[in-house]
Amino acid sequence: MKKTIQVVGAVIFNSSNEVLCALRSEAMSLPNMWEFPGGKIEQGERPEQSLSREINEELNCTVQVKEHIETTLYEYEKIIVELSTYYAEIVAGIPKALEHAELRWVSVQNLQQLEWAPADIPAVEKIMRAFSTK
Repeated sequence: MKKTIQVVGAVIFNSSNEVLCALRSEAMSLPNMWEFPGGKIEQGERPEQSLSREINEELNCTVQVKEHIETTLYEYEKIIVELSTYYAEIVAGIPKALEHAELRWVSVQNLQQLEWAPADIPAVEKIMRAFSTK
């Protein structure tokens, strides 16, 4: 039976309404695929706490976690990932790629041009639908 890991991802917008996207490095699983920054939920953490901690570790930023966007279960070859994405706002710091190969601000209409990790795709689609009606 495959192990299920619970992870969180932050959907962060800048003042130009662009989304912060993170490119997975060669050293990570799913190298060279894009994702929302975040990571594993540790024992005893609430998803929002985990997301704040992960963004601090990965981007050297402090965020305020906002509303939940999507929770997706995706079965990869060796594990099952349960990804919960949340809107988040940077309240301190400028994002730095401490663990990722690259960070990029991308307009909502161009999100589908990136090669996303499969678990992130439902959240990408939901964000694009939400902003296409605005």
